[in-house]
Amino acid sequence: MGCASSIHISDRVVYHSGKESEDSHSPQQTNTTQHQGNPASGLPLKPPSCKTSLTEVQFGPMKLFKDPLQVLLVFAKEDSQSNGFCWACEKANYRCSVVRTPESALECFSEKHHDLVIIDHRHSRHFDAEALCRSIRAVNSSENTVIVAVVKRPDREEASVMPLINAGFNRRYVENVHLMACYNELRQLEHGEVRAQFKLRASNAIFTALEQSQDAIEITSEDQVIQYVNPAYESIMGYQQGELVGKEIIEVPKSEKNKPDLLETINSCIRKGKEWQGIYYAKKKNGDSIQQNVKITPVIGQGGKIRHCVSINRPLNDNNKTDKSADRVQAESQTDILSCKHKDRRKGSLDVKSITSRGSDGSSQRRHSSMARIHSMTIEAPITKVINIINQAQESSPMPVAEALDRVLEILRTTELYSPQLGTKDEDPHTSDLVGGLMTDGLRRLSGNEYILATKQPNHLPSNLATLLSLNDIPPRIAQTMETEDSWDFDIFSLEAATMKRPLTFLGLKIFSRFGVCEFLNCPEATLRSWLQVIEANYHSSNSYHNSTHAADVLHATAYFLSKERVKQSLDPIDEVAALIAATVHDVDHPGRTNSFLCNAGSELAILYNDTAVLESHHAALAFQLTTRDDKCNIFKHIERNEYRSLRQAVIDMVLATEMTKHFEHVNKFVNSINKPLAALEENGGSSDEEAVKNVLTSPENRILVKRMLIKCADISNPCRPLELCIEWAGRISEEYFAQTDEEKRQGLPVVMPVFDRNTCSIPKSQISFIDYFITDMFDAWDAFADLPNLMQHLDNNFKYWKGLDDRKLHTLRPPSE
Repeated sequence: MGCASSIHISDRVVYHSGKESEDSHSPQQTNTTQHQGNPASGLPLKPPSCKTSLTEVQFGPMKLFKDPLQVLLVFAKEDSQSNGFCWACEKANYRCSVVRTPESALECFSEKHHDLVIIDHRHSRHFDAEALCRSIRAVNSSENTVIVAVVKRPDREEASVMPLINAGFNRRYVENVHLMACYNELRQLEHGEVRAQFKLRASNAIFTALEQSQDAIEITSEDQVIQYVNPAYESIMGYQQGELVGKEIIEVPKSEKNKPDLLETINSCIRKGKEWQGIYYAKKKNGDSIQQNVKITPVIGQGGKIRHCVSINRPLNDNNKTDKSADRVQAESQTDILSCKHKDRRKGSLDVKSITSRGSDGSSQRRHSSMARIHSMTIEAPITKVINIINQAQESSPMPVAEALDRVLEILRTTELYSPQLGTKDEDPHTSDLVGGLMTDGLRRLSGNEYILATKQPNHLPSNLATLLSLNDIPPRIAQTMETEDSWDFDIFSLEAATMKRPLTFLGLKIFSRFGVCEFLNCPEATLRSWLQVIEANYHSSNSYHNSTHAADVLHATAYFLSKERVKQSLDPIDEVAALIAATVHDVDHPGRTNSFLCNAGSELAILYNDTAVLESHHAALAFQLTTRDDKCNIFKHIERNEYRSLRQAVIDMVLATEMTKHFEHVNKFVNSINKPLAALEENGGSSDEEAVKNVLTSPENRILVKRMLIKCADISNPCRPLELCIEWAGRISEEYFAQTDEEKRQGLPVVMPVFDRNTCSIPKSQISFIDYFITDMFDAWDAFADLPNLMQHLDNNFKYWKGLDDRKLHTLRPPSE
């Protein structure tokens, strides 16, 4: 054949320019048209060159060779615009396909996997361009395809591109039938977005090579934070990747066999941008030293600065093999990560806070400190490390790649990928037992003993509260006690005493009135009073901790958080009402035992809820049973059905969020979906961009995360209360755990928290572990969002108090009187 080239067009199958297909003369193409010119433009179609050589693309030191660009044109009918792009494809020697229908487009794309797809978005009567784009994006091979929408030239006002972006388009092309305009557009796309996507595809090969390499490879950031280790590194050193990625190099144990000044020599060489190679002793996880030939190469990135360092390590002999079994290595790795975390994190937190945040009077300086802590949080979830690596990669990526990575982040932030890899720690049994007791569903019991909750009907109105009180009829002593209920330092125990252990009804009346709950629900105050009394009657006053005083305390904290400006910007009235209701009922009918205990004991509730979120499911279910079974206390009776369903779903979601097994998932999602985007807006000078901030705060997904975080922080806010209140709560929860341990021993059940033995337990140690493991990171994130300097000051003071007792080896709540 000669050099003549044609584009065959039909409503089903198409033919590529520049190269004749095998079935170009099939019967299915009898309706094709051969284009020799463009009457609309008056210019002849220039035939392409016969040359079909590969295009060379430089990707660092890697040379990539790419076939001629494959372009798919989706136009319902032939016109000057489609002819213009056909001519441009021929001139650029691209392989071009033209289809007329969405079905043909999907069929063709699935077969050819085009680099570039151009869809006519001008005529909605022919087909839905955005729906077609979404369908193409649903095909696995489309992730590196660039899709362009051809749109009409605006008559008056410029339209937003967001609908196009949300549908999956990379960019738009405002209709322009001039041939060179079409040609220039294609050339810019090829050398911009398309080439960037091509490089992004090639990076998969690079990571495959790293994964298969027999040399131990470690990649660190410019700040000496470990970003990647390959399987060979894991095998040689005995660590798992998740234990190292995200940690600073200085946190990894060092061998004592190296010369004292060797590390400084290496760092000095790297800072100058020079490669270092030599013998270095590394310390394996099991404590053994291993002699390695090490080559460390600095990688120059954006701005001519060192952005990464690549270390290639090769053992000098064969005697340095890992001498632990895989199971033992895995168990040790889970143990050591927890150990390192507890030894280092709190000390670092205290240093940052004491210098900048907690002691500062400047709100902006304290806010900056909070954001800095958010960026350096050490929650050990693999998904957090993935997001951090992608964020760092974006800094040195061209715009198209950065935009693609943005889409990756959106996917990661909206799927269930946030559960951390947790372990145990022999050196810190308090933390180990807290994790086991609060974050698991227990061991399978080996005896025939069963623990059955007292079978009783839910309580109705107690006799001593049968007389309904109006908010105006509250006794003066109780009213006086509640005068400061809007303050964080409010003394809930004074209210407990004044109300004879029934603080929830009285505090609930005042707080619900302040937030206009009756008006929102369209229910009489008498119904609300009855409901509060029924709910409170179903809390167990015999429990040391999980009683109605705890519920009132959580309700108080919830109301306090709802009054913070950032929270008010995020939530709607229905969210506020749901939060107050959820706080009130979140522990109703709590038996004073953990989920692990109930599962081990084979309790009726554990069987009913399949050992999954047993208590939280019971609290939510019982709350709605109590509410709806009697019109006298049915606060939902007068709201519209859809509103009730939304409110019910929000309450259930918040109550279930108090279950500790998903603690780190909720915190990680909050940090990555809310804290970090807001911090990025502030750091980039976008704090004045009210629309961007509003989008982060008020998206449906993020409102759910805010509500979950709010009730979680309210539920375990005791370490952030004033010291005397904190001490009282610590004593109460310890007594409840002591009672559980006593009962486990009596019944022959597994003891899920052995350190909570009333004869040997160190309460200061238990509080230190709880603060370190659960509280610090969560409240740093919540403080960065809601601005809570007083809470964080209490947290620091309380931690120092418990640390002081522990340093004196005291096990009690208070030091002995002098």
